[in-house]
Amino acid sequence: MASSPARERSASAGLLSIGQVLARLTPEFPDLTSSKLRFLEVQGIVTPSRTESGYRKFSQADIERLRLGLTLQRDHYLPLSVIREQLDEAEASGESAAIVPPPSIAPSPRRYRRDELLAAAGAGPQLLNDAISTGVMAAQETYTEASVTLLRSLVGLDRHGIEPRHLRSLRQGAEREVALIESALSALLRRTDAASRAKASEMAPELAGKIDEVRSLFVKDALARLLS
Repeated sequence: MASSPARERSASAGLLSIGQVLARLTPEFPDLTSSKLRFLEVQGIVTPSRTESGYRKFSQADIERLRLGLTLQRDHYLPLSVIREQLDEAEASGESAAIVPPPSIAPSPRRYRRDELLAAAGAGPQLLNDAISTGVMAAQETYTEASVTLLRSLVGLDRHGIEPRHLRSLRQGAEREVALIESALSALLRRTDAASRAKASEMAPELAGKIDEVRSLFVKDALARLLS
């Protein structure tokens, strides 16, 4: 009789873990996280199978259902309840493959040249130079929306006398947090098998979220003491 691990490997053949799903879909949907994936499961957008150990496993049909649901949510702002109904109706009629989202109203991710970045963020050249020289931002040929958001925040802070050099410790703190996560996942990261790497990919964002929550609470507590 096959052992339990052997049975699980057989049952999971061709199926993907959460980490593997994220690896496939996050290039197209950067905001997708393991937490959001679980939320979509709760909302009935996808129903993965489970191994005997309780791990979620996603089929190719699950991936396509997720891709379509996320596209409808991102490009057409449909509520999840409506998306679920559309997906369920299409599946019931056997026409899942025939569901074609209407033409996207969301533009492709934009890239900004240096001058466009400065204009979009309302920043002066010196502020960007300072941000790059202090390591707060990386010099690039073109920049993303995230770069615009970051530089715009630097503009707001600069108005209050908080310069990029003052924020160098925040960047260093982020690197230390990543090192902390790396240490916590060291046992998984040392392994070379796909399952271990997928598990590490699944756990890393969760740990980062927990660290972010703790940091936020520390800041709120310090502000409360400052303003009391």
